Amino acid sequence: MNAHITGRGMVVPVIEGKRIVLRTLEKSDARSIQENLNDKEVSRYTRIIPYPYTLRHARDFIKIAQHFGSREEDYAFGIEIKETRKIIGVISLARIDYQNRNAEVGYWLGKKYWGRGIAKEALLGILNFGFDNLKLFRIYASVMHPNTASVKLLEKAGFEFEGRMRKSVLKDGKWLDELRYSILEEEYRRLVQPV
Repeated sequence: MNAHITGRGMVVPVIEGKRIVLRTLEKSDARSIQENLNDKEVSRYTRIIPYPYTLRHARDFIKIAQHFGSREEDYAFGIEIKETRKIIGVISLARIDYQNRNAEVGYWLGKKYWGRGIAKEALLGILNFGFDNLKLFRIYASVMHPNTASVKLLEKAGFEFEGRMRKSVLKDGKWLDELRYSILEEEYRRLVQPV
């Protein structure tokens, strides 16, 4: 893992995978973020991402992501494809509770990159960061039902189903259930270092 020093002197990691790099978002990423996120199929199961998604939305998001990363409150990483050096999605650790050592993971990926294992590679990279660097004990995810692709991704990465919050999210005028999944540090360690 490499690191990027922000203007405030804080160290934000660069997480390298086989095909991707998780890195700090830069102003120059706005166009790529907007192009990949301006798709109703991508935004339909996200809590706060609007559709249509404009270049201004992307620029505003980058400013917010840089601010939180520099203060170590939340981390939002651009998912960069190594071969093109373009951002094709974002993965984050948010609501970090250092006292209770837990955080929420969230992610989205441009539609043309679905089904290639890229989201799983990004998820495993951020789990490693959360458990190894931030010393978290539990990482959880909330999924809007019926987002079956996200459920399958979490289960493949070792997350366990915790429960259903019935009709807890209002999205595009419809009430959706929210499914909660989590993985504990000890479960993650067993997956990456089988006995």
